[in-house]
Amino acid sequence: MPVISNKGIQMPESPIRKLVPYAEDAKKRGVTVFHLNIGQPDIKTPQIALDAVKNNKLKTLSYARSEGSEEYRTKLATYYVKNNIPVNANNIIATTGGSEALLFTIGSITDPGDEIIIPEPFYANYNGFSTASGVKVVPVISKIEDNFALPNIEDFEKLITNKTKAILICNPGNPTGYLYSEEEIEKLKMMVLKHDLFLIADEVYREFTYDGLKHTSVMSLEGLDENAIIIDSVSKRYSMCGARIGCIVSKNKEFINTAIKFAQARLSPPTYALIASEAALDTPQSYFDEVKQEYVERRNTLISELQKIKGIKVANPKGAFYCVAELPVEDSDKFAQWMLEEFNHNNETVMVAPASGFYSTPGEGKNQVRIAYVLNKKDLKRSVEIIAEALKKYTN
Repeated sequence: MPVISNKGIQMPESPIRKLVPYAEDAKKRGVTVFHLNIGQPDIKTPQIALDAVKNNKLKTLSYARSEGSEEYRTKLATYYVKNNIPVNANNIIATTGGSEALLFTIGSITDPGDEIIIPEPFYANYNGFSTASGVKVVPVISKIEDNFALPNIEDFEKLITNKTKAILICNPGNPTGYLYSEEEIEKLKMMVLKHDLFLIADEVYREFTYDGLKHTSVMSLEGLDENAIIIDSVSKRYSMCGARIGCIVSKNKEFINTAIKFAQARLSPPTYALIASEAALDTPQSYFDEVKQEYVERRNTLISELQKIKGIKVANPKGAFYCVAELPVEDSDKFAQWMLEEFNHNNETVMVAPASGFYSTPGEGKNQVRIAYVLNKKDLKRSVEIIAEALKKYTN
């Protein structure tokens, strides 16, 4: 029998999607499943983006440029300048989602055996993308007791070796919702300059910051032109997850010239999605103000309801639309599967994402879950009620 690669065998399952078959089985049994497992907002996509595709007069659906159309990148650069990120179209490569942006970035700056340091818990696919590239993730643990703040710089520095190529952060964070302060970004800046590393920032949740706090981009700081790389996407900003348009942003010309070769190898990002994404850039600020207010209310509802449950510890997110909760169970993977396979409350149950898949340190996050507050407040309240009932009946 032909042999599967070690890389393929080591490729981790998605903690977000691996329980989907159990959820589908529950639905076939007539059970309603509230999905708190995945960052798919129920917020409407801006109509201007949908109309751009619907009303387009294209006669041939042809390839786009490998780096994305000049019109889109120029318009996108204008958006970044407004957000205190001084770049131009030549600093941007459009990709098929933020996922491809990460793959191109890792492929451009690392060789097999190299290392990337990432504060954990982190977006689960960072593990997958690194495995696909033969790169080792070196975790530095942040703690729920500190609301998942940036670990001490000393904790980073003791992990740096001659194989270290980059520090990777998600800001605001997935799965934690933590928003790094300007002071924390400055500390990272000084460290990457000291050790001549790349600083990669996944900033796809840039618009979603709460409680009067502001987002600080790694490319808004002076002195990082050769070190900073932004990963971005339209998926969350405009509730356009299915468009699959992301981008890489960097002023490092050698890096951009390298990444474009990866872009050329896959030909181009999808043409219709580029058209929709370009149109979405005309979305009025009022759209974001309303969405932001809705997420604040959802967050407050979720956190206050979770805090009513005995034995639950929950971090208070300041951005994105996720939180990590520590449950009074030994194994959240088993608990999450049990809720779908064996439990329902009035014929309803909940799907969450076990948090162990957001760590690379064995044993970490075993009793934690990530909850995405992407449902309306009524459904969020009901979901927490179901979790409370499930915990009453569940035995480890």
